[in-house]
Amino acid sequence: MSEDERPPDDAFARPEGVDGPFEPSFPPPIAPLAAPPVSPQEQAVFGRPPGAEAFAPSPGERVPPRPFERAPVPAPFAQAFGTPSDAVDGFAPQPGTRIDPAGRAPESPWWKPDAAQDPWRDPQSPYWLGRGAIMVSGRPAQLDPVEDEELDETPVEAEEEEPPPDNVRAVRFGRRAFVLLVVGALLAGGIGGGVGWWLTRTAHDSLHRPDVSIAQVRTPAKRAPGSVADVARRVGPAVVSIAVKSPDEFDIGSGVVIDSDGDVLTNNHVVAGAADGKGDIVVTFSDEATARARIVGRDPVSDLAVIKVPNDQLTVARLGNSDDLAVGDPVIAIGSPLGLQGTVTAGIVSALNRPVHAASEDGSADAYLDAIQTDAAINPGNSGGALVNGSGAVIGINSAGRFSASDGSGGQIPISGIGYAIPINYARQIALELIHTGKAKHASLGAQGVTALSGLQVGAYLRQVSPGGPAAKAGLKPGDVVVAADGRVVQAFDQLIVIVQQHEPGDRIKVAYYPKNSSTKRTATVTLG
Repeated sequence: MSEDERPPDDAFARPEGVDGPFEPSFPPPIAPLAAPPVSPQEQAVFGRPPGAEAFAPSPGERVPPRPFERAPVPAPFAQAFGTPSDAVDGFAPQPGTRIDPAGRAPESPWWKPDAAQDPWRDPQSPYWLGRGAIMVSGRPAQLDPVEDEELDETPVEAEEEEPPPDNVRAVRFGRRAFVLLVVGALLAGGIGGGVGWWLTRTAHDSLHRPDVSIAQVRTPAKRAPGSVADVARRVGPAVVSIAVKSPDEFDIGSGVVIDSDGDVLTNNHVVAGAADGKGDIVVTFSDEATARARIVGRDPVSDLAVIKVPNDQLTVARLGNSDDLAVGDPVIAIGSPLGLQGTVTAGIVSALNRPVHAASEDGSADAYLDAIQTDAAINPGNSGGALVNGSGAVIGINSAGRFSASDGSGGQIPISGIGYAIPINYARQIALELIHTGKAKHASLGAQGVTALSGLQVGAYLRQVSPGGPAAKAGLKPGDVVVAADGRVVQAFDQLIVIVQQHEPGDRIKVAYYPKNSSTKRTATVTLG
């Protein structure tokens, strides 16, 4: 700090009238704080009750003076831990009583080399280790308080134990009792082991008897001609399993050998994956022999196809007449559902002339069938297999099954016992055309439509009519509802298509229909294209 920045000396000068060294008083005087005034409300709540004296007690009023009394030492403690009678200088034992005065090495393993410096090992130390606590009659002695006076050297007499009650028997375990207990346990274990071994041997002998035999009745099985077993034995070898392998899919189906040249009738959707050389077809016979097959011809409209296999030792199926069927006739389905070759299921004919639109998601099947309905189990893989009557004749080609139906709210209801087969009379006709020319011809109406489910008329509602087609030439127009065709009642568009496909191109059929927005029925003759 420069001299210009220093404060003047008068700031640190001694006050006037002060002489001698400066000695400040300690502690500095502090003026007492004045208590704030108390409101009448607080005085009424927290103040001294009326008539009460000051709360501060007078000296000696609240804590009465009394001398400090030392608790007396119980006599047993005084005898056990007090100064022994032969002690010298208080608690110190007599010199030489604990350490050999001759300086010999102690024999105790607990003695330390520096024991002379250990105050607890020093015989001149004012500390020593006394005796343990006294046990009287197997329990700690009852200690009676005594005054701080000289200890009584009289030995403490053991208190007499109260005898146990009459109903309690004192038990003392000695060495003899322990030996008896061990011997008894060994005997019990040996007896238990022997009994267990005997029971095990006895139970084993009772469960396994080498001299027991089971009777068997040898009765010849009676398989009458026409039984399911007889039909399966005769027709089963004529039904083959078909596997189609292509880069995109692997399909399993069935087929029926229909002639000795190796022609096999099956469904179009079974072999469509191998069309145009896209895949291979492998046929497995009932004797596990396999052979490659080629497509002879296929017809998506009827969902039928013919493939050819080598004709070595083939079993040919007998084809029956599907027109002779009646509802309730027993039938047998033979095929390879889920690849299980030679599976046989039995049922009856549930219905005839059932119009079915068999379509698949991949477009390989979009056929209208005049099907035989049966409750014989038909599952995926049965397609192309045989539906056989009681005499063993093939009366249909299994083609489709119904496994679920809509419940009206977007869900599905599982269904069982509804399968469809193509009548063999129609299938034989298509098979011959495929074998002869490789393709089949079908009659056409030249119209598209749906089933009319509302309104006064129920039938086939025509949504589109091809210009210049058979229906247009007959006067039919979009919006007309066909209710009959070829003398049969039409209640669905699928049924109208089935009736048309049963005819040859060029055939003439009569149809009855209601024109659009009209309640007057009309008739027309359609020349099928």
